[in-house]
This record gives sequence, structure tokens and C-alpha cells, in this order.
Amino acid sequence: MKFSISIIAISLLLKLNVLAQPNHTTFSIRDKRPVDLVNVFLGSSGDHGQMSPAASYPFSMLSIGPQTYPKTHTGYEFLAKKFEGFTHNRFEGVGCQGSGGNIFIKPFLGNDPAQSVLMKSTEMASPGYYEVGFENKIKASFAVLKNAGKHLYQFPVGEKGIYLDLGYAFNGAFVAEEHVVNGGNISGWIESRTTCGAGKYRIYYNLEVTGSATWEKLSDHKLVMKLKSGDTQAEINVALSSVSAEAAKKSINHNALSQLKLQSSADWNASLSKIAVSGNMDSAKLFYSLLYRTMQSPYVISEESGEYRNTKGELKKDKEIRYNGWAIWDNYRTQLPLLSIIAQDRFAGMVTSIADLYNSGKKDYATQKEPSNTVRSEHAIVVLLDAYRKGYRVDFASITDSLVREVEGLDYKSPDKALESSYDNWALSEIFKILKNQEKSDYYKNKALEYKKYWNKDFKDLSKNDVDRMQARGLYQGTIWQYRWFVPYDFKGLIELDGGEQAYLAKLDEFFERDLYNHANEPDLQVPLMYNVTKSGYKSQYWMHQLAADTVIQNYFNDNSRGIGSFIGKIYKNEPQAYLRTMDDDAGAMSAWYVFTASGFSPACVGWPVYYLNVPLFPSLCYTLPNGKLFKIETENFSLDNKYIKAVYLNGKEYHKNYITQDDINAGGVLRIVASATPIKSSSTENWISAME
Repeated sequence: MKFSISIIAISLLLKLNVLAQPNHTTFSIRDKRPVDLVNVFLGSSGDHGQMSPAASYPFSMLSIGPQTYPKTHTGYEFLAKKFEGFTHNRFEGVGCQGSGGNIFIKPFLGNDPAQSVLMKSTEMASPGYYEVGFENKIKASFAVLKNAGKHLYQFPVGEKGIYLDLGYAFNGAFVAEEHVVNGGNISGWIESRTTCGAGKYRIYYNLEVTGSATWEKLSDHKLVMKLKSGDTQAEINVALSSVSAEAAKKSINHNALSQLKLQSSADWNASLSKIAVSGNMDSAKLFYSLLYRTMQSPYVISEESGEYRNTKGELKKDKEIRYNGWAIWDNYRTQLPLLSIIAQDRFAGMVTSIADLYNSGKKDYATQKEPSNTVRSEHAIVVLLDAYRKGYRVDFASITDSLVREVEGLDYKSPDKALESSYDNWALSEIFKILKNQEKSDYYKNKALEYKKYWNKDFKDLSKNDVDRMQARGLYQGTIWQYRWFVPYDFKGLIELDGGEQAYLAKLDEFFERDLYNHANEPDLQVPLMYNVTKSGYKSQYWMHQLAADTVIQNYFNDNSRGIGSFIGKIYKNEPQAYLRTMDDDAGAMSAWYVFTASGFSPACVGWPVYYLNVPLFPSLCYTLPNGKLFKIETENFSLDNKYIKAVYLNGKEYHKNYITQDDINAGGVLRIVASATPIKSSSTENWISAME
């Protein structure tokens, strides 16, 4: 009897204790800060994202991060134990072995930096902060706030110093540098090749070590500073600028590292809180870790005075914040549209900066005088059209000649280039329509419609044996199967080319049934949405959910011509080996795809302010917009098993469309999506479909 009473008493106490404790399996922005959920180590191992845990700040060109041996594209490998040192910039998540890695610093013990080995023993990081401890008792901590940052090193007693290499850059990309030494201060500029080595960028810097020690020259680009034997701490302040070393010096922040860390964390939290999710804690951690990645680039290149340098290296001044560091071919379909919603004040400056490329010198990859590291800018014309239709100011009249020159010089040599060039022709046709020049609008519309000729030649016949072979017929990182769908500006015309809706659906079904879709790169990124232009929109709802949150089969080389087997599992994982093998985040492109899908809407066609709907991955989300407006997305009957839309309500009224617009979002209100475990195969929704004729 006593035993029974004890069991009952213990059970009651446990129950009361559970009730007294907060429920840590769910997340609400009312109870916890989004910044505290971010895992900065996501995607930082192997070829699974090419991200780094570097201390960074939203859209800052400065990021202080570790260089490991061996390394990945960003100079860091999560599994590596040996550290080479630390550098001050990197372009997150891009290919061509990455770029950046300037201003290399290594703390060392003894008299020879090369003989002092740094072996990791502890490591931790969060947005704006990175810290690592080594077996030799050196501890390194870094914080970044805007374009300024701080190093804090803790040493054991004994011989020690700091080694500096100004001629270092990833993969031998260093070109030239000049510097001036003044005791413990050093300032100057560094030129390096951009991503893929296509162009060059120049950054200016100012670096100062507190205390009385001075820099000693080892060689042209290498210096060393010996610290006193009894010193157990060294502090370095650093700042970057695209304008001048003097501007960098003005940006130096002398506050304590703890203050920089605290303010950077608060600023990151403000940016991340633009989207408030409510739901499962693990899902929220993944969501905010990916949202964090969408805010690394482009980089702020203007000073508080308004001064900046353009892509000719010319010094300019403007009231609007200017940006550089583009990966537009990679992220124009996802990251930039996301920023057009959640960072509208910044996005206005980004749009102006993109438009100004046409005034100051724009190349598909990079010029020889970039003000920051950069990647590529194809389809910038589409981004500008998209921004204009979303209400952003674009002075098309002042850059029309440059837009025409770019479009007239487009390449049609390979099948993929022909379709991509047609997209830009369509955008220019729409821009001339905005400018009320019907003659030129018709001219470029007809040029865009020539995509049908190229499509019939290379993409209609799928019986050839190379249609699932990566890079066949000169394709860029894709297959004929994957590129055949790339006509986002004319889905109606594409369906007609493919033999009508039933034939189109049959091909689309085959594409997914044979696991020919490839989420490891961008060429077919829009295809999961392409059932939305038919009566089988429920299949898009299925695939968006499946790719974002469930098990899929993926084959990077579809015909297995390179002996790489299938991937089976979840693509988006909150771990260092995230994503698919060979899948780069590409400057926030893939992270933004997830953020959109988790939110329940995704861009239908960049150039039109339209978003297709799907069932969100959270019971509720809330977007904070300018002027105090909120756009809430609520999911009724929420469950990860309920991936189909049964009904939609916008501001309490039944909504009979499979899409929403940027105006719907900016107006604020409540979008309620009723979810179902079974597909709604007979729907009366109004489907949005792009069409040129």
C-alpha cells in the first residue's frame, strides 16, 4: 500500500514539475530571441554548403573567421583540428574554391610562427562572434560590428607574438598591396582576384594592436610583432572600407569586445526578427540558421559620409547606402526577392546599386576595379524589372542604352544560354513597355519569343541518350531535362510547345518520378512550382514540402556518368554536413528558397511580383513590414503530414487564387491556409500563369 502511495506521489510531483517548466520543444518570439537559435556551423563541413562560422554583421564586407588545415571554400572545415590562423573576408557559400581570405593573422608561441602549431581544443560561435581555444593554451575571440571588428587573444606566460601576412588570399588570388606601418598601427590596401578569378577588387583597411609593441618586417608582405614575455593578452582593432584607409581608421571601434559582441547580437536579432515563426523548436532553429545566411551579402560599400567607390574605382557620394558583392545568377530567384520583403529599406539601396552598375561598368562576372569581392551579375535586368513592379524606384531612362548594349551582346551558343538570354530580352521588352516605347518593346518581345526555336531544337526531343547527362551540349551545371523548363516568362507558351497541358504534365511527372530534379544547383530551381500553372497544383504543394522537409532522392549526375551514387535523405539539416554533397548555399540562394517554402509562398517568376502558395512548415509566421504593418500566415490543421491546401482565406474572406502578390504582402493582414493530408484534385482556384502572347 505504501509503495502504491509513493508511486502516486512521485507521479504527481513529476506532473507538477513538468507543468511548472517552460515547454522547450516549441518556439515563440515572445519567449526567446531568434539570434540565440542560429547555428553558425550549419553547412561548414566538406562540400555541403561552403559556409563558415566567421564573426559577421548583416551585409558587412568584414567577417573575421578561422583558416583551418584542410579547408573548404571559405577557408574553414568543421572537422579540422589544425588551424592556420584567421582572415577578414570571405564570400559565403559560393563556388570556384571561394574567394577572400585577406589580412591573415596568426597568434603564436615561441620565436618562430611557422613552428607554433594551433590545434583546436574548444570552439563556439554565434552571429557576430567567434571563439576558439587551442591545446597550447592560446585562446582567440572575435566580434564584428558593422565594418569594424576586434580580436582578443589570451596567451600563457612566455615568448609569443602575432604574425601578419598581407599577401594572403584564398587559392593564390592575391594581386598586390601597399601598407604603412606606424608602431603598432598598420594601414593600406589589398587587391585580390574575385570569385572564379574573373576580376579584381580592392579593399582598404586599418589595423591597430593595443600596447607598445611594434611591427617588424619579415618580407615584402609579411610582418611580425613580438609581445612581452609576461603579457597574457593582446587586442587588435580592425576596420575595412571600399573608400580609403583613412575611412577605415574612422570606423575603428575601441569599445570592449564584450560590448561589440552584445551590440552585434542585438542587431542580428533585430534583422532576424523581421520574420517571427511559432512552432517546433528544432524547426525554428533550422529556419533562423538559414535566414541568417540570407543576410551576409551584398556588402555595404559606402561610408556614413555617403562616400563610396563604383566599379570603375571612382570616388562617389550619395545619400543612399550603396552595396556591392553580387551573386545575381545564383540568388535572383530567391534571396533578392526575400530581401525585397524583409529588408525593404536596404533593398532600395541594393536596387540603386545594381542599376548603377550599368553606369559605372558592369561585367557578367567582375570588373578589374570592384570595390568589394563579388561573383556575378547576369539577369540584373530581370531584378530591376522585378523591383520596379514591387514599387521600388528604378530610373530606367538613364540606363536604357546600357541595358540595350548588354542584351544585344548576349550569348546564344549553348541551349541553356539561349533560354537565359531570352529571359533578359523579355525583361527589356517589358521595360520599354514601361517607358511607353511600343516599337522597341515589340522588337525585344519578338527576340524573346525566339526561345521557341531554340527549345524545339534542343529540349523537345527527350529520346536522345544525353538528355540526363550533366553538361551535355555545353550546358552549364545542368542537364537537358533540367534546363528544358527554364521559360519562367512564358509558361503558357511552354505548355503549347510541349504538346498541351496533358503532355506537359506527363513530362513533368516523369521528371520527378525518375528523380531527375536536382536541388544541388539553381538551373531547375523553379520546377517544383510548375504544376501551379495546371489543374494539378497539388503536386507543387507536395514537392515543395518534400524538398524542404522530407526524404528525397537526388542525383547530381543523373546518368551516373561520374560514379557518384544517389543521395537519399533530407536536404535541409541543421548540422555541419548540411545540404546535398556538392550543393553550395550560393550567397543565400538555397537558404532563401527554404525560408520562402517554410513561409508558405515562393516567387513564381522574377519580373512579376507574384508568389505561389504552399502549406507552410510552421503553424504561424509573421512578417514585420514598414510602417508598422504585419503580414501573418496561419496554418489551420497544421501537421507535417498535412502538405496540401484545402482552402485559403485572406483577411477573413475566402480566397480563390493559388498566388498572392507583393501588394497583398505589403498591405499587411492575415493569410490563413487550411491544410489537408489528402490532395485537393478538383480545385476552382484562379491560377497565375506567365504568358507572352
